[in-house]
Amino acid sequence: MNSDLTEPYVENILVVDDTRDNLRLLSAMLTEKGYVVRKALNGQMALTACLTVLPDLILLDVMMPGMDGYEVCQKLKENEKTRDIPVIFISALNDVLDKVKAFDVGATDYITKPFQEAEVLSRVGNQLKLRSLQIKVQEKNFLLEKTLGELKNAEVQLVQNEKMLALGQLVAGIAHEINNPINLIYGNITYIKDYIIDLLSLLEAYQQEYPNSTAKIQQIVDTIDLNFLLDDTHNIIDAMHRGAERIQHLVLSLRNFSRLDEAEMKPVNIHEGIDNCLLMLQHRLRQTETHPPIQVIKDYGNLPLVTCYASEINQVFMHLLNNAIDALKQVTQYSLLASGSQSNPLATSQYPLPTIRICTELIGSHTVRIRIADNGPGIPESVQSRLFDPFFTTKPPGSGTGLGLSISYQIVVQKHRGQLFCCSSPGHGAEFAIEIPVHQTEY
Repeated sequence: MNSDLTEPYVENILVVDDTRDNLRLLSAMLTEKGYVVRKALNGQMALTACLTVLPDLILLDVMMPGMDGYEVCQKLKENEKTRDIPVIFISALNDVLDKVKAFDVGATDYITKPFQEAEVLSRVGNQLKLRSLQIKVQEKNFLLEKTLGELKNAEVQLVQNEKMLALGQLVAGIAHEINNPINLIYGNITYIKDYIIDLLSLLEAYQQEYPNSTAKIQQIVDTIDLNFLLDDTHNIIDAMHRGAERIQHLVLSLRNFSRLDEAEMKPVNIHEGIDNCLLMLQHRLRQTETHPPIQVIKDYGNLPLVTCYASEINQVFMHLLNNAIDALKQVTQYSLLASGSQSNPLATSQYPLPTIRICTELIGSHTVRIRIADNGPGIPESVQSRLFDPFFTTKPPGSGTGLGLSISYQIVVQKHRGQLFCCSSPGHGAEFAIEIPVHQTEY
């Protein structure tokens, strides 16, 4: 019942009766009051007329050949498009049971024949007013639901921004603090190695020039085991060099993950982002007293650089990988309980080795797809439709905020105009797929 700015809206009433005199009488009565009236001689014509143009109200005769009024009303209420149309039954039957049956099938009012004009107009007017109020309430409810959804999204966005800012500052701060001393160590290891080599060369020269050492020197040589020291010194220096390189790579990964200096879209290497996340999650992938190691299988395709917000895409990878690890650790706990063992269960057909599989591929020439799958317990179909709702979580109370997947959905779908969806069934693990365009225009 929408209103027009130039002309007032006129209610549309459908009158259904197999008696033509009744149709003419009701039509004239309602038309005189300014209503638009359409007529139908039987139930099938009435259903067709409703689907062609939705009426605001239906006056429906009960006793009709073929399809009676009760059946017509039932079909109207079963159809989502017509279920809210108010129906007033018109019948010569005045038995209480007839009226109860009418209301049972969905009627809103009941008029007995012979009807009086004042009664008909009064009941029609009341039902149209109720319908108008119902529509206004529905519109307000829709606006309230829309506003509530926008508030939830705004709340999620605020939480996301605060988390990203805090995480980025923390990671960048740690990387900066580690970077200075490790550069000092790494830069000086080469010199130390050269110095030690020179000193060892000098020692070898002394041994050649003065092969007969004094008793005191021989005692020191035996005490420090000079031959072992000479051999092991090179090994220690090489190990320190490799350790310093490892720390340098970790610092670089931390800086790449935070990417505080990359607030705008730019072309990035997706594989580098995934690898940085895996490096930061190594402590969760290793074997512990209560969990076997989680193996990661990477099946990387040949991807071009992808234009995106790098730090936010990294956050999506981190959320999905963390969720996969949580699911796998949950199922290994069950495996331990079921096996009755206090040690890690061996990989068997019943308890396979926990695995995360990461696959990337180029779809056509414009879209990349990243799939992160685990062989965990899977996700029940009953909750899959709510996975990306704010504050919804399948984890035990206190184990999650229910924001990770919601934030990931906003980042992928709303900010990168991509897709994020889940494919899972209980007992067969879960797979989350991300699809984002290779090239985007910032907006």
